[in-house]
Amino acid sequence: MSLLDKISELIKKQQQLEKRLSQLETGNQKEADSSPKPSRVDLTVYETQARELLAQAREEASKIKEEASKIKEEALRLKNESLQKEVEVDRKVGAIEERERLLNEQKNELEKRVSDLEEARKEQLQRLEKIASLTKDEAKKLILEATEKRVSDEIAQRIREGEEEVKATVQEKAKEILIEAMKHGAVDYTAEYTVSAIRLPDEEMKGRIIGKEGRNIRAFEVATGVEVELDESLDIRLSSFDPIRREVAKRSLEKLIKDGRIQPQRIEEIVTKTKQEVERILFEEGEKLCRAVKVYNLHPDLIKLLGRYKFRFSYGQNMIVHTLEETKIGIAIADELGADVPIVRLACLLHDIGKVVTDEEGSHIELGVDLLKKYRIPEKVINCVAEHHEDRPFSSVESAIVWIADAISGSRPGARYEPHEDYVKRMTDIEEIAKSFPGVAEVAAYQAGREVRVIVEPEKINDAEMTVLVDKIVKKLEEEAKWAGQIKVTAIRETRSVGVAK
Repeated sequence: MSLLDKISELIKKQQQLEKRLSQLETGNQKEADSSPKPSRVDLTVYETQARELLAQAREEASKIKEEASKIKEEALRLKNESLQKEVEVDRKVGAIEERERLLNEQKNELEKRVSDLEEARKEQLQRLEKIASLTKDEAKKLILEATEKRVSDEIAQRIREGEEEVKATVQEKAKEILIEAMKHGAVDYTAEYTVSAIRLPDEEMKGRIIGKEGRNIRAFEVATGVEVELDESLDIRLSSFDPIRREVAKRSLEKLIKDGRIQPQRIEEIVTKTKQEVERILFEEGEKLCRAVKVYNLHPDLIKLLGRYKFRFSYGQNMIVHTLEETKIGIAIADELGADVPIVRLACLLHDIGKVVTDEEGSHIELGVDLLKKYRIPEKVINCVAEHHEDRPFSSVESAIVWIADAISGSRPGARYEPHEDYVKRMTDIEEIAKSFPGVAEVAAYQAGREVRVIVEPEKINDAEMTVLVDKIVKKLEEEAKWAGQIKVTAIRETRSVGVAK
């Protein structure tokens, strides 16, 4: 039933009801006039019946009004929906018209392009027609050029066949050279990975290391720059992304356990002496590496930097192992090809020297080149170092050999993994950001970069300025180290007075 039908039916019902009421009133009046006068009881009954009929009529009229109101609301809703549909249709029609306009524009553009191509074709035909009217010499020249082209194709085919034959031979020979070189690259040097766990003798020693309210362990962490982790067992784990720091901490802790005198001042003395001891170890390891690859008379500073390879890892591969492998492979290839073996030997040894330069900014190639120039290393060696990652074209066969040897050692299965290098870079970047502020003496990152401890210079930074400094460091870390997650920054300012009695 439609909306109009419903309204019409309600109107009819209302009219019928009004007519019925009218008839009742008229009938009652006529009956009252024609009949004998009723008694008072009869009048009361008639009045009651009339009231009931009127109440029923009013109730039915009210229901009809309510239903009419609902129908009116439904009509308004349908009207609104109709208007919305009309708007949607208008929008779609507009979109279709816009699409037709764009299609017409594209069609016009295509027709213009076709027209331009036709004009170009006609122009080419006109040029060909002019060329067709050649002189005898011009025609002879064209014939000679065509003949030369045909002969050149045959010659080029012969050359390509010869090149393919040479390539097949060269590939076989290159495989033999590389296999032989990789055999020489096998090293018997075992890298001494840094030990990060120490076993304590008993619970008493554990308590002495912790100290009253943890002052000894805090002093040890500040002095070494590593994080000390304790658990319910007697094992102590030393955690730091810098392997040299971990080595200093390990040796210092072993000495303190042996000495038994564990207090902040003694901890600082032991750590200072251990750092000097590790410096000597670095020089000895550098000399050992140089002797292993038969390189002599290097500057002591370079030898000391090479010793850092013992505690340095590149993508998880120990740099002493990598350098020994690469140098042996490079020497074998250079010997087979008749290249300059001494140049290849020294370049392979020094190719990653920039990775252990920590006090300057730049890539390890840039740092390595600048360092080698400072110590007047031969230009050919410097070029090999600068080109061993193909940052610029190879300037000599020695550069290509160094690159090949580095790729063989670094890309062999199981040699490296990338996450370790990313981890070290993240920790280093966090420390560098904190060190960039004036008045900062030392910085150490812990907990995979989630905590940073900053030691300030007390004569330059007071307590109030230290609070501001922490806020600045936090804001800069939020801006430049978003990939590191939440980082807790703790600043420490300590003043001391020392007197000597004579």
